[in-house]
Amino acid sequence: MTGAGLASGADRAWKEMVTVGTIAVHEFITLDGVIEAPSWSFDYPYDPKMGEAIGHIMGSSKAILLGRRTYQEFAPAWSGRTAEEDPGAPFMNESPKYVVSASLQAGDWTNTTILGPYAAEAIRGLKDRVDGGIYVSGSGTLVRALLADGLVDELHLFVFPLVHGAGQRLFADSGPVIKLALAGSQAYSNGAVHLTYRPAA
Repeated sequence: MTGAGLASGADRAWKEMVTVGTIAVHEFITLDGVIEAPSWSFDYPYDPKMGEAIGHIMGSSKAILLGRRTYQEFAPAWSGRTAEEDPGAPFMNESPKYVVSASLQAGDWTNTTILGPYAAEAIRGLKDRVDGGIYVSGSGTLVRALLADGLVDELHLFVFPLVHGAGQRLFADSGPVIKLALAGSQAYSNGAVHLTYRPAA
């Protein structure tokens, strides 16, 4: 079998695996690992190919999973946005949204469910219930916990050519060892790179 045949076979196998309950994390990140308040990404020209890549991640998802802080930032930013203003608005507003929070009791954004404090078993239960992908963006504390518990199926890092120097980083200095395998990469005209990782076999 040719290399292309092997690749397409692996692709088919992966697609079969991701039909139910998989978590895909999407982050804008600097070279030094900062993900907090990524308004710095506005300094780089928009590349439509990046929008297509993010749209593909959203389009493969049936639900959204967020931490409290990101939820409270996203809700007012997205709830009044239309498809004409942003093609991602229907997905963000209409999809079921699950929020991990020990303090939030209810959410005003459409289709919101509060899961309570983080618990790996609760997330596994959510993956069992959702018939398709689960989209995660931002939510640094939540993402670190998901990675530590082996609950992330795809990690999409959009790496910008910037050393920020300060801000919340995706990976903590004292975090666990997590082995990942590169599943794809794409460079954009604005200097950013999209790196896709999956759990190492």
